Amino acid sequence: MLLCVTANHKTAPFDLLERLSRTPDDLAGSLSEGSKGAVVLATCNRFEAYVDVDGAADESDVARILNTVADRSGVPADTLTASSSVHSGARVVEHLFSVASGLESVVSGEGEIAGQVRRALTSARKHGTTSPELERLFQRASEAQRKVKNDTALGRAGRSLVRLALELADSRIADWSAARVLLVGTGAYAAVTLATLRERGAQDISVHSPSGRGAAFAAKHGIRALPKAEYARAAAHATIVITCTSAELPVLDAAILRAGRGPALTALPSPDDAAFDCPIPGRGSSTGAAPTQLIVDLGMPRNVAADVAEVEGIALLDLETIRLHAPLEELQATDAARSIVRAAAATFHEVGARESVTPAVVALRGHIFELLEAEIQRARRRGDDGGQVEQAMRHLAGVLLHTPTSRAHELAAQGRGSEFIAAVETLYGLSAEPVAERDAPDDAATA
Repeated sequence: MLLCVTANHKTAPFDLLERLSRTPDDLAGSLSEGSKGAVVLATCNRFEAYVDVDGAADESDVARILNTVADRSGVPADTLTASSSVHSGARVVEHLFSVASGLESVVSGEGEIAGQVRRALTSARKHGTTSPELERLFQRASEAQRKVKNDTALGRAGRSLVRLALELADSRIADWSAARVLLVGTGAYAAVTLATLRERGAQDISVHSPSGRGAAFAAKHGIRALPKAEYARAAAHATIVITCTSAELPVLDAAILRAGRGPALTALPSPDDAAFDCPIPGRGSSTGAAPTQLIVDLGMPRNVAADVAEVEGIALLDLETIRLHAPLEELQATDAARSIVRAAAATFHEVGARESVTPAVVALRGHIFELLEAEIQRARRRGDDGGQVEQAMRHLAGVLLHTPTSRAHELAAQGRGSEFIAAVETLYGLSAEPVAERDAPDDAATA
């Protein structure tokens, strides 16, 4: 049975999610011990453990999952329990399909989560912790997400945390073409951020990579890479700094900004600069002066130290603040998307139910056709001129198998497939061995 333990922006405080985002890469391996497999999905707004347990799940399975996560993350088990919820069986399927489609995100319909779901499966494959059912679950989740994206206005809106952050920044920056932008980070989120900046007309964009990958990223995207020696000054003099790295420690703090400014503040833009307009919601210095520099922290864990907000002239916009300003869901589009998700989940269960009785159906048909071939050979030895007896026998076998095959699928759809399997074993003495997983890895899901 499938189990999902989730702590997300609806159930857990931001600080707890930040701690859970630091869980080690091999956590799925620990969770899969004693189970068929596990996949871990950790993003800036959610932590989810999907576990394929052996047999029917009970409270001991949930307790084991929570205790394992607590041990590996350092979050007390009682805190984790109070800030998480549990889905089991059929509820797991619709939940993941909703998550992958952006329906459970801070910004309804945001696009980044789809890639994060695919990467979670890729990571589990890499560590050898998937199971046939988890493979099928995550592959079908990606299919549901693509259908939501293609068939609903919610998907076409293309909203994301990056877009929301820059929409909030729009009220602060009057002229993006005149803004000096410093991007810190070179991962997938950085590429999305860069594309969104260019949509707004930003031209003066530099990139710095704490891990040393800035030059390659800059060459690929046609922007300027900053060496470490120039980082502090560039950060202090930028109109807007956007951080989006996976670093576990802050990559920007008050000391870096003050060092970059030097003894004078004359290099900073003033509130009258053409790039600036009115204030945005965010945290900043309490001096009463209008902020003259915007820092957007899209990192999880936080990329920007808290003391940056105390530096004069700084407005800090982090994920916690962005989440508070997320817009209301687009109700009509969301309803259409949820209908797609429910239909996809129903199909998943129907296919799974059919697969559960397939070994028994195959065994029964194989048994009947084995008897049929023996009788056909006997008829041929007796002189079946024209094959009329063979034709009649084959027709009869098909008629006889039609009803039990149809009944098997009906029982499976009702959750009673085990009754058909037991009947085949009792009446014919046939062992219905499970068939191998038919779904090959979806190459598109690992892109």
